[in-house]
Amino acid sequence: MDYSWALDFLKTLEKASITTELKKKELVTLLAADPNDSKLLFNLADRVRAQYMSNAVHLRGIIEISNYCRQNCHYCGLRCDNKKLGRYRLSYEEIYKTAEEAVNIGYKTLVLQAGEDNHYSPLEIALLIKAIKKLDVAITLSLGEHDYETYGLWREAGADRYLLKHETADPVLYQKIRPGKTLEERLKCQTWLKELGYQLGSGCMVGLPGQTLDTLAQDLLLLKKMAVEMAGIGPFIPHPDTPLAASKGGSLEMTLKMVALARIIMPLVHLPSTTALGTIHPQGRELALQGGANVVMPNVSPSQYRELYQIYPNKICVKDEPEHCKSCITGKILALGRTIGTDYGHSPKLQGGY
Repeated sequence: MDYSWALDFLKTLEKASITTELKKKELVTLLAADPNDSKLLFNLADRVRAQYMSNAVHLRGIIEISNYCRQNCHYCGLRCDNKKLGRYRLSYEEIYKTAEEAVNIGYKTLVLQAGEDNHYSPLEIALLIKAIKKLDVAITLSLGEHDYETYGLWREAGADRYLLKHETADPVLYQKIRPGKTLEERLKCQTWLKELGYQLGSGCMVGLPGQTLDTLAQDLLLLKKMAVEMAGIGPFIPHPDTPLAASKGGSLEMTLKMVALARIIMPLVHLPSTTALGTIHPQGRELALQGGANVVMPNVSPSQYRELYQIYPNKICVKDEPEHCKSCITGKILALGRTIGTDYGHSPKLQGGY
């Protein structure tokens, strides 16, 4: 055993228990922990979650409205060059009906997600937001990069949150996996979203080829710097019809460590236990909930389209009907001794909401 490293780990963990201000080197030390020591990290993250975010787990229903995408990201099965993927778009009526059904089974937040698809005009999305808001729900958008005016229109229409992951804080790696795009452009969009009053969601993938512990520490520090209200951290899962098909992919252990550290350095952030974690491990979502996470985002999209929304392959629960899916995840959450959130799940940083 390397006793000097073990001592350094314990000292750093002790510091993490009393302050949220950890340096990159200290984050790297905690990320390098072996599985036995990681348990101490997860336990600390769970205590921080309980102290700042209560025992509730917030359920947010995702409606995947289109799998068309104008981008060509190397990691994503929706990339425009993937000609093997059958494409779909939901109509306005289908989206609204899906939202209505999700509200009827108890969801208080809905997420409208798509590839970057210009088929829907900004005004059409704005009208959809206004209609769905009348169902008495919070709305999160995850529709990619747009201009300031479009984000402003959607915010004015009633959108509460926007999820736009930075994917990786390494600008060189970012350009490799998102050809023709820059991290600077992504962060500019995030800045606009904050200025417009959205609750901002960002996040990263764990296990990208060329990623290091240093890079992952930078991801955490960037999330903290951007003062995000939600941080979605999940494992990279290679898709067979992308340039990264032969890559190894992210591990359960490292992803859980990233979730735990996000909770420790950002106590008030909403942290999803991602479907991707449940895809790579049967208890992946439960383990994340025991290590700092407090959000689960079940899929409420019409079942005939779910298998076509292939950011990554073999996604779990694609054949489940929304009511069964909600009942299933509720049972798992209650079995952990947690409760189900009954409010909109706005960021606690809002001090009572709007």
